[in-house]
Amino acid sequence: MKLVFKYKTEIFVLAILIILYFALRLPNLTLQPIFADEAIYIRWAQVMKSEPTLRFVSLSDGKTPFFMWMMVPMFKIFDDPLFAGRFLSVIAGLGTLLGVFFLTRKVFGKQAGYWSSLIYVVTPYTVFFDRMALVDSMLAAFTIWSVYFAIWLLQSQRLDLAMILGYFLGGGLLVKTPGMFNLLVLPVSILGFKFQKSSGSLVKLLVFWSISLIIGLAIYNILRLGPGFEQLSARNQDYVFSPSELVGRPLDPFIPHLRDLADWYPKLLTWSGLTFIFIGLFKSLVSKNRLGWVVVAWALVPLMIQLAFLKTFTARYLLSSIPLLITIGGFGFVYLSQKLKLSSLFSIALGLILILTQSLYFDLTLISDPAKAPLPRAERRGYLEDWTAGYGLKDIAQFLDEKSKEDKVVVGTEGFFGTLPDGLYIYLDKSEVVVIGGKSAISEQIRQTAKDNLTYFVGNKKRIEGNLKDVELVREYLKAKPLDNSPQDAIQLYKVNP
Repeated sequence: MKLVFKYKTEIFVLAILIILYFALRLPNLTLQPIFADEAIYIRWAQVMKSEPTLRFVSLSDGKTPFFMWMMVPMFKIFDDPLFAGRFLSVIAGLGTLLGVFFLTRKVFGKQAGYWSSLIYVVTPYTVFFDRMALVDSMLAAFTIWSVYFAIWLLQSQRLDLAMILGYFLGGGLLVKTPGMFNLLVLPVSILGFKFQKSSGSLVKLLVFWSISLIIGLAIYNILRLGPGFEQLSARNQDYVFSPSELVGRPLDPFIPHLRDLADWYPKLLTWSGLTFIFIGLFKSLVSKNRLGWVVVAWALVPLMIQLAFLKTFTARYLLSSIPLLITIGGFGFVYLSQKLKLSSLFSIALGLILILTQSLYFDLTLISDPAKAPLPRAERRGYLEDWTAGYGLKDIAQFLDEKSKEDKVVVGTEGFFGTLPDGLYIYLDKSEVVVIGGKSAISEQIRQTAKDNLTYFVGNKKRIEGNLKDVELVREYLKAKPLDNSPQDAIQLYKVNP
């Protein structure tokens, strides 16, 4: 109780922020159509739940399994698999929110902690991805806490802190292979070490770093227990340029990726949030706050590496650096308020207006009508318009399940992996409906099946248009209308005639 009274203000403010956090994450959580990777991850989790010998099935595609492991218990709580997967990301985002507050409080002070936490709660970047069943929100949580304990270890060289840091480093590796950035950047945190201490302290720090790294790598090597471990490094080549591939063109893909950032950041971080981040970065670099330098390095070094080497570049790949930038942004707002000598009340009013105005419009649109949200062009295409967006799949699955009670039902899909058929599989996990993946045209196998069974075919209109014969359109689910006035896509369900 003494601790509660001592920190009553922080507890009260955090409670309000957590309530607002859930108010912006939980409503209409399944309204946005399922994304291809979400369907894959949820399906893997269902397979892991059903068959213990396949707990490492994701390694076959070069993906680490920790996010799916954590999703399995969610299926016992929630009936809707998509809600279960997205709720897991909401919980991971809550861990990130707490990490943002405690890290900012430790490095930049309590007031900055409040503002950073508010920015994290409402910024569209985090609201959007915390509401999706993707691994990136969980990686962001492990990253922010890795930085927190790395900084605490700089201040106090203790074995327990080194061990906890190792657990977070290892956890990040189990979530997604880019968690390796946390191990690579750890030595850079020497920027925050006070060298006026005795040399023994530096030696002790190096020993504890070694312990943290050993624990982290030991946790990562748990993945060797499953078949397909070698796929982790093999699939990385599909996403990353090797240095030899960039010989003669060192600024490609760096410059194109910078253009992507120029589109993403103003929209997803908002102009006010981005302004606070730039102010915070400038002040952090010119100040004598060494711990601030550590946060800046941990945010920017992985970002620069990804800009220079990633082949596939999307906004969610940068999500783990966003909480650290928001930490700096909260500090930037506090510094600006002090520089302008604003009174406390005026500072709070100004901060709320600048932070909430643009963000809340974006957030409330995401919750109520995602198609109207002012998303960056590439994100809108991928999550709302293209083949990767799965509209109406739950409804189709329920329709097929009802039909299976009358006769044996077989459904073919346009696709072997991803939105289709996995987006259907997750809702037909306990059904008698047989799902057969395929191409954009109905295969001979499906044609033969239609002679003896009730047979359907599901596909994306743009991909299957003109390829189907002897079919009857049963249902159609329009996707978001493209802003460039190109033809609107849809998920279509056809009955296949014998």
